[in-house]
Amino acid sequence: QVQLVESGGGLVQAGGSLRLSCAASGRTFKCMGWFRQAPGKEREFVAGMSFSGGNSYYADYADSVKGRFTISRDNAKNTVILQMNSLKPEDTAVYYCAGAQRPRVFSKDEYDYWGQGTQVTVSS
Repeated sequence: QVQLVESGGGLVQAGGSLRLSCAASGRTFKCMGWFRQAPGKEREFVAGMSFSGGNSYYADYADSVKGRFTISRDNAKNTVILQMNSLKPEDTAVYYCAGAQRPRVFSKDEYDYWGQGTQVTVSS
């Protein structure tokens, strides 16, 4: 059974930091990503990693988070991490982890498995 379990969301003041984790089990993915969905808006890409074998990977970020968010992987724990710094109120959303079976895909339509989501709220 494939599972993606997110953790680490919460409430933080603007300028603060949060660290989201996504623990994957049941399948090895070629690409894993973080997406977010704010109330009344469509789910959007935040950051993703495409794995090339060994410790090699390619990372991509939405323009709105470049320089503030960093995606990484803990191979030993099969976990993908999203470090979010300098958070802004507009980062408030439910954040979802997702896995894809193809490499270098960063559109939500390309992802096959999704976690349940974790709420991130940034107060001004």
